[in-house]
Amino acid sequence: MGNMIGSVKLRLYSFYKKYNHLLILLYFIVYMAWFSYVEKTVTTHFNVVHVALDDYIPFCEYFVIPYLLWFPFVAWGVLYMALHNKSDYYKLCAFLFTGMTIFLIISTVYPNGHYLRPTYFSHHNICTMLCEYLYATDTPTNLFPSIHVYNSLGIFLAVINNKHLSKNKTVCLVTLLLTVSIILSTMFIKQHSVFDVCCAFILAAVMNLIVYRHSWARVPTTGKAGNGLTLE
Repeated sequence: MGNMIGSVKLRLYSFYKKYNHLLILLYFIVYMAWFSYVEKTVTTHFNVVHVALDDYIPFCEYFVIPYLLWFPFVAWGVLYMALHNKSDYYKLCAFLFTGMTIFLIISTVYPNGHYLRPTYFSHHNICTMLCEYLYATDTPTNLFPSIHVYNSLGIFLAVINNKHLSKNKTVCLVTLLLTVSIILSTMFIKQHSVFDVCCAFILAAVMNLIVYRHSWARVPTTGKAGNGLTLE
């Protein structure tokens, strides 16, 4: 019995050592709790987000499909990096979590929302039903930067910066198509203003420079001693 208990403990310890990097995903609990708070408190009194281009984008219910595909898309990207490349996983989490936290801070200190959603549907199909469900569960508030857009760009950047996935043209193409369709979906089903999308692109560009373009590796200095370390 003692040997069995010891074996179980050893296996649990090995499992923990192998996958303890997944613990940072507990951030999603904090995110959802904070997001639920702002969703409940920001309902009617908010700063309206609107640009002229919003009025020229028609409502198209079929875009609700790529909009909903965002959830498995992001989950796939995070889990793939977590299970195959810890370095890329940490970079992706740094990218996603930083942007998501900035979004929450903005939503808290600057309540915002829009009036872009259609008041009724002239026809009904499964896509309009999905839109109705989405509208009922997700208020048109707390909009920028669009997390749908920002996180989609984050997954795309993680894929093209991953040594293995970046060599797979099919994966890169599918990822690009999903990213583009998700971005468009946020505007065509009237979940977000063009302003929200632009803010997400700007933030993603900044985070791309910080996470993927800046080298954080330590390299030897060229000083006389020859054994110093410095940050690039």
